[in-house]
Amino acid sequence: MDLNQVYLLVTGSDVALYQIVALSLVISLSAVFFSTLLALPFAASLVVFTFPGKKFLIILINTFMGLPPVVVGLMVYLMLSRAGPLGNLGILFTPQAMVIAQIILIFPIIAALARQTIEDLWEDYSEQLTSLGASKWLAVKTLIWDAKFSLLTALLAGLGRALSEVGAVIIVGGNIEGVTRVMTTAIALETSKGELTLAISLGIILILVILLLNMIIYILKEYARI
Repeated sequence: MDLNQVYLLVTGSDVALYQIVALSLVISLSAVFFSTLLALPFAASLVVFTFPGKKFLIILINTFMGLPPVVVGLMVYLMLSRAGPLGNLGILFTPQAMVIAQIILIFPIIAALARQTIEDLWEDYSEQLTSLGASKWLAVKTLIWDAKFSLLTALLAGLGRALSEVGAVIIVGGNIEGVTRVMTTAIALETSKGELTLAISLGIILILVILLLNMIIYILKEYARI
């Protein structure tokens, strides 16, 4: 392993390497975006509404935070394969399939963390919103808006899981060069081949990306306190 070569790869303009990085970000950010659209209203609804089976649903969401990625990958693979119910879509071994797998993985994480944050806020706001005659759905919207900066932590946790995921995306994406090869799958492949220079370079970039995203979230939360 040549450390100088690692430095040149990380700081240089290797097109193939940065295509892998760009695809990783597109897939993971897309998964977080769609998961957030679904998870935040779902989490707030769990707090505001009362219905049979609510406690069981909360336990289920908390349990699914630890879903094994390879199991999720297998499930999505079976759904999208030619013999599966969604096989006619023809998106197996595409970035779209990888986004679907990541959505399933990170939805419970964002929903569970957001529910706890919103529940704490609901304890402070419930009487006020009720006295003002706010509907349940208006309360859901209000809680999400008021907790928006606190909820960034939940989104960051989901993004971290998406960026670091290997098992599910390699099953449904196939790790195809130039098509579905992302940072984590490329690291796994290059390590198995003994090509540690590229693997370490991608590992460093992955850590730097996560660090940068954490810094952005921190700055946003600090700005909200001003």
